[in-house]
Amino acid sequence: MADRSDPAAAPTGPLSGILVLDLSRILAGPTATQLLGDLGADIIKIERFGVGDDTRRWGPPFLTDENGRETAESAYYLAANRNKRSLALDLSKPEGQDIVRAIAAKADMAIENFKVGGAARMGLDYAALSTINPKLIYASVTGYGQTGPLASHAGYDFMAQGRGGIMSVTGEADDKGGTPQKVGVGIADVMTGMYAAVAMLAALQGRSVSGRGQYIDLSLFDTQLAWLINQGASFLMSGDTPIRRGNGHPTIVPYNAFPASDGMFILAIGNDGQFAKFCAAAGEPGIATDPRFATNAARVRNRDAVEANVARLTAQRTRAEWMAVLAPLGVPIGPINTIPEAFAEPQAAARGAVVTHDHPAAADGIARTIGNPIKMSDTPVDYRRRPPMRGEHSREVLTELLGMDDDAIDALAKAGVVDLGDLAAKG
Repeated sequence: MADRSDPAAAPTGPLSGILVLDLSRILAGPTATQLLGDLGADIIKIERFGVGDDTRRWGPPFLTDENGRETAESAYYLAANRNKRSLALDLSKPEGQDIVRAIAAKADMAIENFKVGGAARMGLDYAALSTINPKLIYASVTGYGQTGPLASHAGYDFMAQGRGGIMSVTGEADDKGGTPQKVGVGIADVMTGMYAAVAMLAALQGRSVSGRGQYIDLSLFDTQLAWLINQGASFLMSGDTPIRRGNGHPTIVPYNAFPASDGMFILAIGNDGQFAKFCAAAGEPGIATDPRFATNAARVRNRDAVEANVARLTAQRTRAEWMAVLAPLGVPIGPINTIPEAFAEPQAAARGAVVTHDHPAAADGIARTIGNPIKMSDTPVDYRRRPPMRGEHSREVLTELLGMDDDAIDALAKAGVVDLGDLAAKG
């Protein structure tokens, strides 16, 4: 596990000195800003007064305190909000909007995921904030984008997966009793967050040349279509509708989950040489020279016969036996791990897959998040801050960025504009 976070540590990443105004919530926007924060940016997360990010309530599980009681810190929230400072405001009040504008005047980037028109109604859209700060890079994340017949519709990950086609190719085939399935995590949200971070960084580089910020319009639906990748491209080329194949690959065979004598495992045979090695190791080298199976194109056309032969062979040995035989030959083989088994892999430990953070709400004083997979030689990712509690940094941010004194901040808190958070209340 990586070292626990230290909020006193100065950012060391390549984005050190970049200030990001984060008006987003749930998963897509927070994924983008957590990535930017891991790379050193200072993320000011604006949360709703008294409530916070919606995902704080998306549980169980929640962190539990020393008395075993559930806190307001859900696993879902913790997953996407590391390396941020929380400023909780009532944006329905002009004073709350003014605070956001004042931060925007100093920010390098901003991101929001209000419904189309929502930011404009508060005077917090790109048109308004770029007037204050022409260098501001501003990203909007919505379900369907700012234009088109669905622009005004609310969009969610599940809806994007359904409307965007990925569910139609996920799950077992019709002839095996399968039905369309969503991916087991909010992948449309996560990928939109990834595209947002890439676009914001590209705009940052563009600003170094032009001196100007720009507006970025991203949607879950657009993103979902983009990462149909080969399945989408196959349709565009052939006009044929891709179908569900369970764990099978549309254009590589055998590439599937197969039965061993003690359970299932994965074979991902990507070329003719690997197939020949598998057949030889299985004791039937002649299968690889059969004209129906000798090339990948032939195997795709004779998928059912190939997979039936492979399944007949694999069922004769255990998973461990196949791993011992095939891995040294360079034949791609692997387990189907549960999530606990995946994190227990020695490779996961070697790559820093789990990050621990000191957390005052946890009974054992520790919260855990999933490590950033980016490995950079000179500027490694920076786990300096645990996911914040609601409004935890309200006073700090207003003092540091806007020069407010305690009396002014206390007056705003009393007026219901600024939420100083649960930690302040406990203090």
